[in-house]
Amino acid sequence: MELTVEARDAKKSSKTLRNKGVMPAVVYGRSEEATAIAVNLKDFEKIFKSAGESSVISLNGLGTAKDVLIKAVDFDAVTGFPVHADFYAIQKGQTVTVSIPLEFDGVSEAVKSKGGILTKVMHEIEMECEPKDLPHAIHVDISLLVDLDSQIHIKDLKFPASAKVSAEPEEVVALISVAQEEPEEPAAPVDLSAIGISEERGKKEDADAPAVEGESKE
Repeated sequence: MELTVEARDAKKSSKTLRNKGVMPAVVYGRSEEATAIAVNLKDFEKIFKSAGESSVISLNGLGTAKDVLIKAVDFDAVTGFPVHADFYAIQKGQTVTVSIPLEFDGVSEAVKSKGGILTKVMHEIEMECEPKDLPHAIHVDISLLVDLDSQIHIKDLKFPASAKVSAEPEEVVALISVAQEEPEEPAAPVDLSAIGISEERGKKEDADAPAVEGESKE
């Protein structure tokens, strides 16, 4: 994946750039000073959708092409559009530590046929890896969740050969949980004596009520 950028004057208004459909950004690295750059917003959105923050991009327009990762993106709180990005330049032979998102695929028999609930314990995994081996995502096959006590662990996932995963092999990635039925609260006991008193009081009030003219009294 490639993205064309150009150097920009950091003193110029970022708002002016955005009004022209251009997004301000910066590129820096372990042994590289920060350089203010500008990138076409639509081009960046396409690349970001495909690469995310875990795929290497070739950055063109600054002389020699640079292999970079999208390190961070700021978004407008109202529109949701990206307004600034940080690119991290990777040195040749350097490994990088990145959080890779998990993608859950397949159909769980425990959920489909046995009433289980899929619980995703992890949503991303941090790993140290050579840039060329960085995956866009790690796939989790939930068809492994067959029974109501089934679990998927780190050791069940497939990683690039050069990857060093920070999580322990036995850590749980996903599992099946069962909905707990809430016990019904017992009904409050009825005070029958209170009902008897109310009935007697009602009869007494009827007996004491004055007769309406035209009605006969027994």
